Amino acid sequence: MDRLEAMSIVLLTVEKGSLTGAAKALNMPLPTVSRKVSELEAYLGTRLIQRSTRKLTLTDAGIAYVAGAKRILEEIDDVERAASGEFTAPRGELVLTAPTLFGTLHMLPIVTDFLAAYPEINVKLLLSNQNLDLLDERIDLAVRIGLLPDSSMIATRVGEMRTVVCASPDLLAAHGAPKMPDDLRTIPCISFAGAAIPAWSFRDPKSKRAFDVPIVPRLSVTAGEAVVEAAVRRAGVARVLHYHCAEALRSRKLVRILQDYELEAVPVSLLHAARGQMPLKTRVFLDFVADRLRSDLRHLEEL
Repeated sequence: MDRLEAMSIVLLTVEKGSLTGAAKALNMPLPTVSRKVSELEAYLGTRLIQRSTRKLTLTDAGIAYVAGAKRILEEIDDVERAASGEFTAPRGELVLTAPTLFGTLHMLPIVTDFLAAYPEINVKLLLSNQNLDLLDERIDLAVRIGLLPDSSMIATRVGEMRTVVCASPDLLAAHGAPKMPDDLRTIPCISFAGAAIPAWSFRDPKSKRAFDVPIVPRLSVTAGEAVVEAAVRRAGVARVLHYHCAEALRSRKLVRILQDYELEAVPVSLLHAARGQMPLKTRVFLDFVADRLRSDLRHLEEL
């Protein structure tokens, strides 16, 4: 029995929630996965996983075993990376994640320049609007926009991001430019789909208190770039993250409105795990990307 393989299979089974899910992820027959787990349990002399037709649960022994197995496999991973030279030279695969549009507009140009400068590093860039788990997904570095929860992760702040309200000059000419957020009640608006009660948040410039203004959207869509495109086509006023509409603002297809009532900007951070020594591939990329992103975000504030 290959104990490390069996250990990895148990961890993947827990992660996927079933033996079937682990078998699919490993491209391995289900009976083989089940047998390897059973062999490990027989070797240990205890049951790790309680199986049923409806769900999979860990026994008390299984909970302790999974926690220890994670530490062991992480240490093995560190040892292997050290042996391969990741800690002495910038090489290997670097896994990054960023929000989809931000990653396309801001991270991808930096990554391609980085690849040219470091030919021994390959990059996997995961673009997703979901906050992927760095440890579970084995991600080296993440871009996060917004306040960060307390965690063991290390964050490097590279700038800030505002949520802005913008509209086509033609739309404002037809309906009048709003002087305060309540004026939006009489102007067509575009919102992100999914909000139970559509409302936009603002901050009073005097008291600094936040307040909400209910809106009745003429159009609801599920992507920021679609909201911006609809605003350019004069469908309504849009409220998006600043980088979503930056190009439209540069070309004057859209203009910012209600700037005095904008919420406080949120941080933009580069996040990485604090576990162990940082491989050089991660360190050199962090140094490479931080200054570039800071510059990009400063230019964004000029719009």
